[in-house]
Amino acid sequence: MTQKPTEEQLRQDLLRYCQQVYQKGWVANHDGNLSARLDNERFLCTPTAMSKGDITAEMLLVIDKNRKVLSGSRRVFSEFQLHEAAYAARPDIGCVIHSHPPTASGFAVANVPLGPPFMAEAIVSLGTHIPLIPFFPPKDPQLSVEIQKGFQQADVLMLANHGLLSVGGSFEQAFLRMELVEHLCKILLVANQIGGARPLATNVVEKLSAKGRPASVPNYAPEWKPKSSERQQPTVKKDIGKMVADALSRFE
Repeated sequence: MTQKPTEEQLRQDLLRYCQQVYQKGWVANHDGNLSARLDNERFLCTPTAMSKGDITAEMLLVIDKNRKVLSGSRRVFSEFQLHEAAYAARPDIGCVIHSHPPTASGFAVANVPLGPPFMAEAIVSLGTHIPLIPFFPPKDPQLSVEIQKGFQQADVLMLANHGLLSVGGSFEQAFLRMELVEHLCKILLVANQIGGARPLATNVVEKLSAKGRPASVPNYAPEWKPKSSERQQPTVKKDIGKMVADALSRFE
């Protein structure tokens, strides 16, 4: 069994991953927030109205479940509702990261889910489904309800018209899960430009899912048929080849 990190370790990791999300370009201005569960009554978190690239150890807050600041001189961020809902969803959740990775957030603001699994490795790490939580105004109680439901199915949620929410037993785990969803969205964006991603067969997804997060597997792939744009792919390749040949001819 993995030993629970100490408060000092969590402080160091929180600062490290503040820098990571900032350097990755997943946050801008005062965007994003990170927190860790210290015990059943207390949480460690970033303060409001601060760039994640500028946060120091002295700025970190410890708050209680009523959001009262127990240590630190700044205010708690208004989106702590997202984190509260995550911790309420499952006792194994120890750390929460909320940020706006550009590609995955693009899918979220377009209200476009990732859809059926299309890469084997991601199923083992993330499960078979990344829920897209409908948009609710801040402080709407239904937002908390939907987040709790979402974390019964997955470890990363896409928040419609917003961004991503990722959880883990550590900040590293929560960060890597969010990083993988952003990576998948980049791949899917390219795939959609050349005909769409082909879902993996259901029996393959079932076997892979058994190695990672257990989940019910929808019957996605057996009926898969190429889209009309995919049937035209040879023509696209021919056109690209002609374009390359024309470009090379200019240097002859």
